[in-house]
Amino acid sequence: MLFNSLPFIVFVAFFFAGWPLFRSGRDSRWIYLTGASFLFYGWADLHFVFFLLWSGAIGFFSALAIVHWPGRKTWILVASLVGNIAPLAALKYLKFICTNLSSVLGLVGLQYMGPVTDLILPLGISFYTFQSMSYTIDVFQGRLSPTKHVFHFFAYLSMFPHLLAGPILRAAVLLPQLDKIPVVEQEKRWEGTVLIAHGYFKKAVVADTLAPIAAAAFARQTPLDSCAYWWTIMVLFSFQIYCDFSGYSDIACGLAKWMGYEFPLNFDHPYLAGSTREFWTRWHISLSMWFRDYVYIPLGGSRTTPLRAHVNMWVAMVLSGLWHGAAWTFIAWGALHASFLSIERLTNWPKKMETIHGGRYANMVIVFLLVLVAWVFFRAQSLHQAVIILSRLISIHRLEISPVQSLVGFKALFLVALMVMRHVYVCLRPSDIGLAAWRPFVIARPVYVSAILLSSVFLRGPGTAFIYFGF
Repeated sequence: MLFNSLPFIVFVAFFFAGWPLFRSGRDSRWIYLTGASFLFYGWADLHFVFFLLWSGAIGFFSALAIVHWPGRKTWILVASLVGNIAPLAALKYLKFICTNLSSVLGLVGLQYMGPVTDLILPLGISFYTFQSMSYTIDVFQGRLSPTKHVFHFFAYLSMFPHLLAGPILRAAVLLPQLDKIPVVEQEKRWEGTVLIAHGYFKKAVVADTLAPIAAAAFARQTPLDSCAYWWTIMVLFSFQIYCDFSGYSDIACGLAKWMGYEFPLNFDHPYLAGSTREFWTRWHISLSMWFRDYVYIPLGGSRTTPLRAHVNMWVAMVLSGLWHGAAWTFIAWGALHASFLSIERLTNWPKKMETIHGGRYANMVIVFLLVLVAWVFFRAQSLHQAVIILSRLISIHRLEISPVQSLVGFKALFLVALMVMRHVYVCLRPSDIGLAAWRPFVIARPVYVSAILLSSVFLRGPGTAFIYFGF
């Protein structure tokens, strides 16, 4: 059930019509949330529900077992992690592993006889699997007391706004909220409306308009031999994926506010980052923090030798790339960001740049260009295609703009310019210059929200699924 679909609008209308009747009772609130979320998740394919039940049951009962048998908690944790990772690995990575194994065996004259087949990947499995694992790990480490009510746990794990594409919520953040009667104040309801309006505009108008252009560019058997065209395409794709994913997060956070809950910020204008490290504190924040807390720090983090700290960071980044998809392009994307982070640690170039006049803004441009280069690997259909596109990007003698004019279009460029202006607006910090409190600005907000909602209806691009549904 896509956020940008009529069935979802109908579902939300019925959910919020019934929400006031159930939210005051503790058990009824949890049961209503769980039931509605399972209906939402099972809409596409009822079989998906069994994977959600499996992951949730492992997390719930493993946490209770860890507290009940503390002497065996390490083995219980290991069994829990294996039980969660095994279905994810089989569904998401089995074909990738078998295909590469077949290639390796072929190099030494052997033939791989095992299966190589596509398996249906349940929507959102990477997200709720990570939530289930983090819950068990937190209980194991003594940072969290497990809930004894199964519907309390499943209301946290399966709450429909975040279920399919995050944010990846921590139990310590949401479980206490679920234990209280949610209060939906007028201010919170308005904040939710603004977030939802922004989210739909980003997705339906910006991302869905840019998506066909990027798709057509990467679908070509031979990429166009134009430097200007490919830089334009990568800029368009960078805002497509940002608006697509942050749009989903905005809608999810807005719906949560309507329900009386608070989700953590998942995107914070990442293209304003002045370093690659800062980029990862602004982009997909919940995933970045998950790999930091459950991979990087347990490996030793930076509290070890410099070499080991770099290795730990590379492991976390490569695994992050692999989390996005079973392909060498995603591994290369993670490795490329790891190399950017290593160079920053070794040279400290962002801090040195900030010592010169305008250095902060120069940093933002440099980091954005590095992110664009990395996006090539994220979007490319193969490493071979990625290398060809990179060769086009550095062919600065091929700057003809005719392919840009004929294949991109004015609307796409205008929407990207609009998103750039939004980033500039945030960079200026309107609260610091008094603009946010300026009365005409405050009065105009309802008009602005109405305008972007109408734009989401009448100026939307071809409807597409959210990019991160595939992860």
